[in-house]
Amino acid sequence: MTDSSGTDNRKPEHSGTSRRTGPALPSRAVTLCVFAAVLVAGLVLAVACGGSPGGGKGDGGQRADSSSRPHPAKPQRIWNRHPGSVAAVGDSITRGFDACSLLSDCTKVSWATGTDATVESLAARLADGPAGGDAKDSKDGKGEKNGGDGKDSEGDGGDGNFATSGAVMADLPAQMRKAARSAPDLVTVMIGANDACRPSVQQMTSVEEFRAGFQEAMRTLRAAQPRTQVYVSSVPDLKRLWEQGRDNPIGRRVWGLGICQSMLKDPQAVDGAAQQRRQQVQDRVVAYNSVLKQECAKDLRCRYDNGAVFRYRFTEDELSRWDWFHPNKAGQRSLAELAYRQIVAKRPEG
Repeated sequence: MTDSSGTDNRKPEHSGTSRRTGPALPSRAVTLCVFAAVLVAGLVLAVACGGSPGGGKGDGGQRADSSSRPHPAKPQRIWNRHPGSVAAVGDSITRGFDACSLLSDCTKVSWATGTDATVESLAARLADGPAGGDAKDSKDGKGEKNGGDGKDSEGDGGDGNFATSGAVMADLPAQMRKAARSAPDLVTVMIGANDACRPSVQQMTSVEEFRAGFQEAMRTLRAAQPRTQVYVSSVPDLKRLWEQGRDNPIGRRVWGLGICQSMLKDPQAVDGAAQQRRQQVQDRVVAYNSVLKQECAKDLRCRYDNGAVFRYRFTEDELSRWDWFHPNKAGQRSLAELAYRQIVAKRPEG
């Protein structure tokens, strides 16, 4: 129907299907769609060309750039395989205790600095070998043999041997201070057996104290002699020594006087408690050797024997007939051979 004004006010007819192909978009929506399409196209082009939305290189570009950057060089270990002078620190083994006579030191047969021709100590072997070595700063291969002139303000160590019988790790810093005064090219370290050889397992040196003592000894040496090399021997296998002497009547009697009771007490006892006690000592020695390896690795001029002494199978013929525990001359010679082989090797064995 048409009103009097002539205007058709009928509602538009609707049907189930619209003839239009889609709703008409406002002009603003069209503009946004066009802008989005352009932006997406730009991002695709940037990625294809190696760019990134942030204006820099993409992940692939970053990887390529970082891989081409020079990496810091790993510090090189410094080792002169033929040092000219040797000093020794440690315990009774390095002093040659019970190797020549009962209850006495015998430094002339020491594996490290001894002069006995039948032992042919480390110092003697190095003196007979080539002078100098691989390290550019090895004092040109020069040095005073066997620890220099041997002068020491406290009167000991005249042969370069600053070890003391009965020493434990806590004693090592003082020994190292004495050894440093002779300015040796090399200091040998063999200590730790007495830290495990205590009247009881409860009295063994803790692993933490053992580590702290070795760290202090190294700091003491480095403060005085930053270029001196250090050769560190592993602690011997005390359980192996017990196995070698436990059936010997003389050995049992001597051990009963108080030698290394944490391991050697009641040597023929094989009950559960005795076995547990010995295993505790063995475990502690293994832990000590781990400490020596770890701490030595932190110093570029330190070489650990990688367990060579610990693994060495001492026989009855290499043990003292006075205590069936300390190395005799043959045992000292074996220790010298082990050390020499490790020191002159291009890389540590083991």
